[in-house]
Order: sequence, then C-alpha cells, then structure tokens
Amino acid sequence: MAINALMLSSSRVGNTPYLEHAIKFIKPLSQNTKKWLFIPYAGVSMDHDAYLLMVQQGLADLSLEITSMHQSQDPKQAIRDADGIFVGGGNTFQLLNMLYQHDVIELIREQVQAGKPYVGWSAGSNITGLSIRTTNDMPIVEPPSFNALNLLPFQLNPHYSNYQAPGHNGETRAQRLLEFTVVDPLTPVIAIQEGTALWRQGDNLRLVGDKEGYLFHGKQQEVPITSGSDLSAYL
Repeated sequence: MAINALMLSSSRVGNTPYLEHAIKFIKPLSQNTKKWLFIPYAGVSMDHDAYLLMVQQGLADLSLEITSMHQSQDPKQAIRDADGIFVGGGNTFQLLNMLYQHDVIELIREQVQAGKPYVGWSAGSNITGLSIRTTNDMPIVEPPSFNALNLLPFQLNPHYSNYQAPGHNGETRAQRLLEFTVVDPLTPVIAIQEGTALWRQGDNLRLVGDKEGYLFHGKQQEVPITSGSDLSAYL
C-alpha cells in the first residue's frame, strides 16, 4: 500500500499555539500537495467556518489551500479532488457518525490507500484504527458502527496520560485500556502522548516526537515505546 498517514495525538502541546508543534511533522506530507480538504465534524461545540479558519491560520506557514468538507455540495467529489485530507479533533463519535452519514468511509480509505496524504489529530487520529472503541470521548451520538477507517490494524488512544488527580477515585486511563484488553486480548492498543504522532509510510510505521508511547495488548500493559521506535510489526 502507498499509505502516507500521520496520526497526531493532539492539536497543541501545553500552551503552544494551535497546531504549531505539528508543522514539522506535517511538512513532509505537504511538500508535493497544494489543495487540502479539512473534515471539521468532530468540532461539535465550534462553528465549522470558525474551525476551518483556525486550521488555516495554524498551518499558514505551509502555504496550503485548505477548504472544508462542510462547504461542499458534493463531499465525495471534494475528497476525490483534494490532494490531501486533514481531520480535526473533537468528539470521535460525532465525527464517525457524520462520515457514515455522508457515506465516505470507504472512499477515504481507498483514497489514502492509493497514496493521498492523511493528517488527523485527536479524534481524527482515533478514526484511523480498527474502531473507535478506545477513544476518550463521551458517546454523544450513536454511529451506525464503531468500525473506523482501518488505516492501522489496531486501536489508538491519543492524549494518553495516566495521571490521577489527588482524591479522584475514577479509573485511570491505563485501567480503562486494561478493560479493553480483557474483553479483546487479541487487538493491540497503542497510546500516544501529546506532542507525538504515529507516521505510516507504506509498510513502515514509527512513533515520532520526543515522548514515549505505550502498548496495551493482552497481558502486556503500559509497555513503554521509545520515541522513534519502528512499529512496522504491528501493520
């Protein structure tokens, strides 16, 4: 496959400006492309026009022409006409639900498998795995299926942190991912911290950024993945 897909954990690191930290990761995917289509539907609490403007401003240094799927009368044709696809963060359930409503799941998969660059962050990364069953988001809508783009044959968990606030008695993220691996011990979960990303180039996959990731798979729980690690064996 000719997949060239970047799965960012987040749109920001700490208090940095929107998408600023991601420009160095996105630049290699955008050097031979001009027209990018942004898919804004995860941004439930934000106006789609405002979301598009935020992305355009955040990536202004890349000098790309970025339009949004919500502006198109024919979303499928907009996907075909674009040189690359951006998918923003927000609520993963709403994002996947809208992609099913527009009947573009298979089309996006086909286009990316044929080599069209894909960049997602947060929810936009969640949907690149087998399913959205390991998202951190609240199920505010019920998509027809939890099955996602399957650009990666495993589960993702962006924004990973196992921090537990003092006095808080809810489950940690690691405990939640353990629950997944108990009911589905065969499917790996790769958790990525803010500031990092998974980058798939064909049959090669690696963790980029300056922080480690974590593997959850059966009895393997929160196994550290060193920054820069080759994860191609999981494809």
